[in-house]
Amino acid sequence: MSTGAGKIVCVTGASGYIASWLVKLLLSRGYTVKASVRDPKACCRLRITSSDLKVLISLRNEEKNASKLRQCNDKSKDDPRKTEHLRALSGAQERLELFKANLLEEGSFDSIVEGCEGVFHTASPFYHDVKDPQAELLDPAVKGTLNVLGSCAKHPSIKRVVLTSSMAAVAYNARPRTPDVVVDETWFTDPVMCRESKFTSIRFNSVLILCVLWDTALLIESDGGGGSTIALLANFLWYMLSKTLAEDAAWKFAKEKGMDMVTINPAMVIGPLLQPTLNTSAAAILSLIKGAQTFPNTSFGWISVKDVANAHIQAFELPSASGRYCLVERVAHNSELVKILRELYPDLQLPEKCADDKPYVPIYQVSKEKTRTLGIEFIPLEVNIKETVESLKEKGFVSF
Repeated sequence: MSTGAGKIVCVTGASGYIASWLVKLLLSRGYTVKASVRDPKACCRLRITSSDLKVLISLRNEEKNASKLRQCNDKSKDDPRKTEHLRALSGAQERLELFKANLLEEGSFDSIVEGCEGVFHTASPFYHDVKDPQAELLDPAVKGTLNVLGSCAKHPSIKRVVLTSSMAAVAYNARPRTPDVVVDETWFTDPVMCRESKFTSIRFNSVLILCVLWDTALLIESDGGGGSTIALLANFLWYMLSKTLAEDAAWKFAKEKGMDMVTINPAMVIGPLLQPTLNTSAAAILSLIKGAQTFPNTSFGWISVKDVANAHIQAFELPSASGRYCLVERVAHNSELVKILRELYPDLQLPEKCADDKPYVPIYQVSKEKTRTLGIEFIPLEVNIKETVESLKEKGFVSF
């Protein structure tokens, strides 16, 4: 397929889970891709994990050597493997350029997007241990998005920007989510509720956990207490707020500048991993197949990473594409995931019961009507789960 032959596009945050698939599909369609990463030259570095560091320090019980090892481990945050899989993609040698760019540095994307017809902005800052949410998460998310859009606004060659948003920016509001409710693109997360929930609604309540974990996959069992879990849930509420504010700021900027922009709003994204590192959504499946005793009482929307990447491309290529697109193949309770896994892998040890005795958190519906206009038929959840598990096995995260 050569739809993109001769066309140049930019992908930000290219080493990420979704972005890696996006780059792969763009290259397969003939596009030349200018991709931003934190450090294109990272592949020359040695990666030392935290566990490796502890072993080495115990073997070399000298402060001087331990200090050097810690410094080396700090450098490994720019994982040397993060770009190798991109360079190995078919067509990468001829049509993929990697650029270093800082989301928070104004103008850092000016030269990268120059000459591009389209820009796919997938990069978004996220930190697990947030001390100052406003400074570490909210401001960077908004500023990073506006910096990229600001660079795009300087180049008339750019015909459309496709922004990777999230269901986190769609469905956290006062409306109920029950089996007869259909969530669609007209829904918007309420920023006030996000902020107030940070202080008043942090509790071990599966409904809240459901709200928090739209497009992440940290599986938290309701154990009845624990300050660290409360803090973690709070961080995800801040994350949800950051996605909401970033998308809102993007729409305001696009309207002000007359920019053609489309947003893609996926829920929990799973499927084959191109990158060698484990992303949080695949970790949700990994948790269930690696000896978990119980499954959380939560319901999520699920979507294949291949469908998400394809939706980005269709949203760019189709002149009629506009507005937002919610991507959810199916909303499923964790009990359904376990059932699917048991049917696929009958000999696998899987959790037998729910983490609590409360009624199951209800599922709900997410409209596919608008997404169908992109010409996409979603990969069924059963197929998606199997592809995820097989990929986890191939990457060495699990063996059976």
